[in-house]
Amino acid sequence: MGDMNMRDALAQYCSRVSILKKGYGQEKYRIEQLCRSFLGDKITRNVTSVDIATYRDARLAEINPRTKKTLSTSTVRLEMSLLSNFFDIGRIEWGICEANPVANVRKPKPPPGRDRRLTAREDRLILRYAHQHVNPDLYSILVLALETAMRQGEILKLQWEHVNIKGRIAHLPETKNGTKRDVPLSLKARDALVRMGVKSNGRVFGYTGEGLKSTWRFMLLKLGISNLHFHDLRHEAVSRLFELGTLDVMEVAAISGHKSLAMLKRYTHLKAQRLVRKLEGNKHKGKQAVIDCLIPYPACIDESQEQIRVRLLDFDGIEGLGPCRASAIRDAQGLLLRRILMDMKDAVTLPEPDQYLDIVEENRLVKIDPLSVEWA
Repeated sequence: MGDMNMRDALAQYCSRVSILKKGYGQEKYRIEQLCRSFLGDKITRNVTSVDIATYRDARLAEINPRTKKTLSTSTVRLEMSLLSNFFDIGRIEWGICEANPVANVRKPKPPPGRDRRLTAREDRLILRYAHQHVNPDLYSILVLALETAMRQGEILKLQWEHVNIKGRIAHLPETKNGTKRDVPLSLKARDALVRMGVKSNGRVFGYTGEGLKSTWRFMLLKLGISNLHFHDLRHEAVSRLFELGTLDVMEVAAISGHKSLAMLKRYTHLKAQRLVRKLEGNKHKGKQAVIDCLIPYPACIDESQEQIRVRLLDFDGIEGLGPCRASAIRDAQGLLLRRILMDMKDAVTLPEPDQYLDIVEENRLVKIDPLSVEWA
């Protein structure tokens, strides 16, 4: 191959090596980026560790046009890993370079794992939006993601011939880590598939990856939800599996398909609220049950010339009224306390805070604490 420049060598790598990988589309995009950079014109055997470090620093300073922020360190780390593999193959198999210049260059520090969890309100907002969406696929896809911890690609590639509705098993013959997997389906997951109209073969869902990405972004914009990735639903699902309290680590790993238990730990962020009860055990159990119910709830303040109305968003029919904000909040506080105690007496399950579906401006929101003396 002689003195081949990086652009031609990377094109060769793309057509002979990258094309055999599951993440070919993403790797092809990274190669195109590398070819556009100053590295593209350099002779492969002349590229030095200084060139790689210069490329790394330039990329870290670059602004992502979509997010308006500097590129993530994960993006640059992936590009450097690709370059490292490229130089190893170029040195060992193609003879176009004598060394791997990436080997001596520091990679950017990896970012901390995401710990984004869905709030109860976001869960209800997303599922309600999806249920009313013109494409019925969206609702079933989201339910499957939250119930099974399957990856987006695994859901979109699901075939009817691999779904056993009666046995409640979805077979994945090909996954990201290269192994097949059988995923148990909860009743909600099974019903989400049944509503699609069960067929004997063919793809379950019609969405492409890009199509779902576009729909997801529009939905979050419409609902006013920020900093939520589709992949966060997998994090959420894995955490919920652990919070059931009936599955051990190996069983969760069998469902989610994680090979590394360290990686599984990264994905799992148990809600501290669920752990409090375990810490207490049976000590002060009755007292703790009462305290757990007497918590603040969100309310919306509607002001008019005649009176102020404070509406509890998680309850139907609880509205505090008064000539001023303080008196209206006091009225709502008393009604909330009475409602909580009556529901406890009648063994009615109280709603979790922030499950309301109304779209409310931030400046009209207030927290009503049934035990607060601030408005007394």
